[in-house]
Amino acid sequence: MNTPSHDFVTVDMRGLKAALAACAQAQRVSVSVLVRRAVARELGLATAAADQHATSPGATSTAASVKLSIRMTPDEASLLAAGARAAGQSRGAYLSGLIANVPVLTSGASRTDHIATLVASSAELSTLSRNIHHLTSLLREGNVRPALGCRDMLDTLAGDVRRHLMLAASVLADLRPRSRSSDASTLPTT
Repeated sequence: MNTPSHDFVTVDMRGLKAALAACAQAQRVSVSVLVRRAVARELGLATAAADQHATSPGATSTAASVKLSIRMTPDEASLLAAGARAAGQSRGAYLSGLIANVPVLTSGASRTDHIATLVASSAELSTLSRNIHHLTSLLREGNVRPALGCRDMLDTLAGDVRRHLMLAASVLADLRPRSRSSDASTLPTT
């Protein structure tokens, strides 16, 4: 029998177990996978080794999820693992996203890049918020001259906010599963 050797460590979670289990369930990975990732990150090691056993026995099981075994060729399994890694998801979450027809996954676009784009746009919006707060403070104090320096920002404010909202809507739409009603026309009829 060819059984892998496991290195076990017992840790007193001191009240963190419930939050750890909930986080693992939300990410659709076992608690062990989540802990290995955290330890690898803390040690500055590559996370590929931590993710190697993502479907190890003892994975978190709930009434809302079931364990599924599928047969694939080694090449197909490698493509699935590579796609999940590129999307920053577990293989189960990635496969579920493909089945749910999540546009960013089915189009081959980068989920990570989509999220990074949204974060960058949100950061710009945050800067606008700070500038408006500064302008409000200037006006409240009666400092009209310095406040006039904010006029250019105010002239473009509506367009900047509109662009952010359009970008956010687009990114979020690409990260959500397509509704089954809109896909009904693409399903074969019998």
